[in-house]
Amino acid sequence: MTIDFARISDATRLVRSGQLRAATASIQAALSGRAAPPAAPATAFAAAPDVIDVPSRVLPPEVHQSGDSPQRDERDAEHAPEVAATGGARAPSAGQRFVAGSFSNGHDRRDYKFFVPAQAGERPLPLVVMLHGCTQDPDDFAAGTGMNELAESRGFYVLYPAQSRQANPQGCWNWFKHTHQQRERGEPALLAGMTRQLMAQHRIDPDRVYVAGLSAGGAMAAILGETYPDLYAAVGVHSGLASGSALDLPSALSAMKGAARSPAGMPSGVPTIVFHGDADGTVHVRNGEHVIAASIGATASVEVSAVEDPSVRNATRAVYRAADGRIIAERWTVHGASHAWSGGKAQGSYTDRQGPDASAQMLRFFFEHPRRERDAQEPGGSRRYA
Repeated sequence: MTIDFARISDATRLVRSGQLRAATASIQAALSGRAAPPAAPATAFAAAPDVIDVPSRVLPPEVHQSGDSPQRDERDAEHAPEVAATGGARAPSAGQRFVAGSFSNGHDRRDYKFFVPAQAGERPLPLVVMLHGCTQDPDDFAAGTGMNELAESRGFYVLYPAQSRQANPQGCWNWFKHTHQQRERGEPALLAGMTRQLMAQHRIDPDRVYVAGLSAGGAMAAILGETYPDLYAAVGVHSGLASGSALDLPSALSAMKGAARSPAGMPSGVPTIVFHGDADGTVHVRNGEHVIAASIGATASVEVSAVEDPSVRNATRAVYRAADGRIIAERWTVHGASHAWSGGKAQGSYTDRQGPDASAQMLRFFFEHPRRERDAQEPGGSRRYA
């Protein structure tokens, strides 16, 4: 596929001038090869289903009011109805365990939703950080993945950070910008700080803190695994991309189509599980291989098996083992699945109810990989991209 970079440049110019609808049309034209419609001023941004990210723009802090919930765009027939916006920060109380809050690191601020299970306070419990995809919000992502129900039954906390529309008009995590791919900078620093704040406020086991995400959220989860291996014990990437796959919008579009930058240097060493549909038309399935390579390198032995169940889509499961036999990564390729959370629920957007249960499989993998055990076996390294 040929990408028209002249139109990409034009899209960048339109974004800078505030013409976001026209910029989206130019990006679509660049990918499809058709002519872009004439640019016209736009007062609202219409999400394009085949473009998961656009360049971010940061507005003055005063425009982002406490308690605002990102407004979701119109979606296809399987997308959930609108979820009512919730208020600002408040502490858990009896009968209310899915609570709203806000975190600031002095440079930026993000809202979040936090699920507190009934077992909270009895003993230190794991924490799973869930990063939504573009056009989604915490309520939508929680409903689609069913993670709160699993947290209640199995006993763990769930943190859902919310990307602001001021930071990215489509609510995408800015995985493709070099300023958001480094430790103690940008969104990785903000998300790690938010994670640590919740750890300080609740009885959370520091050796069992995990992060997972979908699409742009999956790409940001991979970045957090690389930049904060001392914080996150394992990573789950669903339909996402490897850390460093892109440094700007043109390279992001290329990476999404399967031409991602190759990881160079040492792998992160963080155990990683990948889910990706082989019919994904938004993020090419080849990116799942790049995620694995970025996390564990290319020296692990691989065992490939078919996962066949008449009640769900068939899948291929690749299990990666270290020299001592430990499982350090898994990659699930779901056959016939598109850009959606495998085994998700119809109440949320971008879910595929026919697929194997990604939420359950990620949790199984996570809880098999506590951080202390991982660090005792093989400390993580750092990596650069060429």
